[in-house]
Amino acid sequence: MGMGVNLLAANIHRVSLNMTGSGIYTPNGSKVYHYDMKTESGKLLLSEVDSHPLSSLAPPTAVNWSAYATTVKPFPVQKSTFGGFISRDGFNFTELFENAGNLTVCQKELCCHLSYRMLQKEENEVYVLGAFTGLHGRRRREYWQVCTMLKCKSTNLTTCGQPVETASTRFEMFSLSGTFGTKYVFPEVLLTEIHLSPGKFEVLKDGRLVNKNGSSGPILTVSLFGRWYTKDSFYSSSGTSNSAITYLLIFILLMIIALQNIVLV
Repeated sequence: MGMGVNLLAANIHRVSLNMTGSGIYTPNGSKVYHYDMKTESGKLLLSEVDSHPLSSLAPPTAVNWSAYATTVKPFPVQKSTFGGFISRDGFNFTELFENAGNLTVCQKELCCHLSYRMLQKEENEVYVLGAFTGLHGRRRREYWQVCTMLKCKSTNLTTCGQPVETASTRFEMFSLSGTFGTKYVFPEVLLTEIHLSPGKFEVLKDGRLVNKNGSSGPILTVSLFGRWYTKDSFYSSSGTSNSAITYLLIFILLMIIALQNIVLV
């Protein structure tokens, strides 16, 4: 999945700085990963991966990420849509009130559709469907489109989007899709205690992220992350590039002056 390449995510372990894990991933899924928010102990990860993963893979199935979402009649938009934040990004949220249902939440040109059925809704757990489209994070340079179903930290809706590690609610079925304007969309399903779920979900040709083989483990979040590269902030990028060129020219000039002094001596 993803870009069809191996990914090494290496980090020091510093819980106070939210540096909490590392992993080795391939187009077929995670080979090995480590996540620990409770201790300061790190862990060395080792795995054997194919140096040319694309050559050993069957041709990927083409996915039209907006095919389903743009043709289906939007589900009723809840009047109780509210705002919240995930990593400084302003989302529109709507709550999953029932044990089963169909929901739509929109932000600008992005509409996210969710069909779901819980095995049993825990009374002390709240889930929401969220949509975000815009420049991401503190630097506001990368343009993201995100559809996500997530568990809130508490039953207080102001906590929706805050970090959560555990969940009890299981889903018998879910289907998440969005009217993405980009073909670069990356699915993610996280289970309780930040566990990945390889083989437990799939992406259909029409862009729906669905579960496989019946009920899931307790879910923290089900998400589709879209990267719209052509909408990235070129102004900020060019500013950074110009600064880098300026520093390089200054460095070269100083080197020339130093070499001239050496020759004169």
